[in-house]
Parts: sequence; C-alpha cells; structure tokens
Amino acid sequence: MLQVIYSEEFLDHQTGSYHPENPARLTAIVNALKAASFADKITWKIPTPITSKPFLMSCVESVHTKTYINKVKAIASSGGGYLDGDTPISPRSYDVALLAVSAWLDGVDTVLNTDDSAFVLARPPGHHAVSSTGMGFCLFSNAAIAAFYALQQPGIKRVAILDWDVHHGNGTEAIVETHSEIAYCSLHQYPAYPGTGKSSQQGSHHNVLNLPIPPGSDITVYQPLWERNILPFLTNFQPDLLIVSAGYDGNANDPLASMNLQPADFGLFTEYCLGITRKIVFGLEGGYDLPSLAESVIATIQPCIR
Repeated sequence: MLQVIYSEEFLDHQTGSYHPENPARLTAIVNALKAASFADKITWKIPTPITSKPFLMSCVESVHTKTYINKVKAIASSGGGYLDGDTPISPRSYDVALLAVSAWLDGVDTVLNTDDSAFVLARPPGHHAVSSTGMGFCLFSNAAIAAFYALQQPGIKRVAILDWDVHHGNGTEAIVETHSEIAYCSLHQYPAYPGTGKSSQQGSHHNVLNLPIPPGSDITVYQPLWERNILPFLTNFQPDLLIVSAGYDGNANDPLASMNLQPADFGLFTEYCLGITRKIVFGLEGGYDLPSLAESVIATIQPCIR
C-alpha cells in the first residue's frame, strides 16, 4: 500500500481563474489516481489539522522569519492580495499553506513509520519560498521544513532533497545549503525562472548538486545525468530519508517551460530513487498541463506499489 496525503481544503487556496497554479491541478490528479489500475493499493490520509499539531509553527519558524509568516497571515486576513505578481494570497491561503506543511510532515512520519514511500498531494507549492518571502507561486518552503523536521526524528542523521521540478528550487537551496546533514540536488531548465541554480553553486559542505539543462532536452539528456551525477551524489551521501520536490513542468506539453519529457519518464525517475532508498516522501511542486500532470503522478507512484 502507498499512502497519499490529501485534503479538499487544499482547493481553498484560490489563485484566480487564469492562474496556472490552481485547484484544478489537484482535482485532475485525484481523479486519475482513483481511476488507476492500482487504486486499491492506495490509502488516502487527511493531513493532521493545524490545530492538532502544536509544534507546527515552530517548524515553520525554523525556516521562515516571523515577520514574513505574519505578513502572509495579515494579507489573508485582510481579504487577500499578492506577495509578487505571480504569487497570490486568498483569504484561506495562510491556513491552507500551514495545512500543506502539516501534510509534508505527515509524509515524513508515514515513511519513517512504515519504511514505505508516501505522496503528499498538497498546494500551495514551496520550493521557491526563501526565509523572508514567498515567490513563484510558493508560500512556505515545504521540503526544507520537512527536512529539518525529519532530522529531529530518532535515527535520522542525513536527509537528501531531490528537486526534479523544471525550475530551480532557489528557496530550498538557500535554506539548506549551509547544513551538512542535508543534501540538495536539482535538475532544472537553464536559463529559466528564477535564474539561479548554476553548477558552480555547490553548498557550504559540497552538499549541493545543481544540474542546469538546456531547453528542449528529453529523457536522452536526463538519463545520463541521473546515472553519472545524481545517483553517485545521493548514494555517497547515504540519506536516511529522501524527500522529492516532485514537479511535472518538465513535460513536453507544459505551458511554463520548454522541456520534452513524457509522463512515463517520471516512472524511471522513481525507479532510480528506489535504488537508493524506499524511504521517499514525494511532495507536489509544479506541473500545469492537467493531463500530463495527472499521468506523471500515476507514473511516479506506480513503481512504489508492492
């Protein structure tokens, strides 16, 4: 069985009719998973309510400044607004973003308790959010918060974050790059938003691996990078837990990037990850073409079913 952590409350983060990061993304994935051939092998879990997790705010504050957290809360409380031109906040966005963090933490707990993988189907995404502000559709840095939380759990000394979203996770990297017990690896289109992620950026402890990839690349470009760079990097780090920032905007049909991956390619990505560890928390980041997004999540999860 594989656990999918999801709540309809994630649909309450309203971004506007024409915003690519919208509730329909989750609806498309949920419908596809419920119709999948392995649907009976999925356990659906509602994330722990934010009021039932007293340590939740301390986890968020371990990554984000109180000034920024209060800003998000204030914008939501006042009826909504924008952090920047791409990043809207609606009246429920603050609570929903906290629930997304809770879901990622539940993902960590699930994986550590079962030694199996879990998929966190939550929004808003997080990998562009830095300590002092959100950006690029992201409010709180879910993957980084989950990594720090995992390191507080018994037996967890090293956590790796793999970011296969087509955009570089500038927020995640900025937050974790000085921590030797966290490794961060990103493969991303370059040049592209947000303009970071050069291969020369290697972290304070050589714990960062950035693999910028030219527009138009397909699996024939990605596969050698996995085998020659990513797998040795992650295997040598020997993580006790792997967190995947699972973005699907590298698909050929995606409107926000220029890569040529196919949904089935993400199944290969998962197989590579399972060769490192079965303790994997997948968490949704980008992906904006609804059919290829849903197909890609199916492909990601299928190799984990046993």
